[in-house]
Amino acid sequence: MPTDLTTTPPDRPAGSVDPKLLEILVCPLTKTALEYDQAKQELISRKAKLAYPIRDGIPIMLPEEARRLD
Repeated sequence: MPTDLTTTPPDRPAGSVDPKLLEILVCPLTKTALEYDQAKQELISRKAKLAYPIRDGIPIMLPEEARRLD
């Protein structure tokens, strides 16, 4: 039976990111690991000093969409 990609599994809140995805994602610029900020819904690259937004549970891994960290 096909999985409906529009629904969130019952053990995960709506809009949250799949933990398996977080394990494999890296910063597109530095190729280093990312930190997940659940409160701000961002993936943080300390080395690049960027915060990539997560929208509707989807990480937006485009440097031009990222917020610069001070």
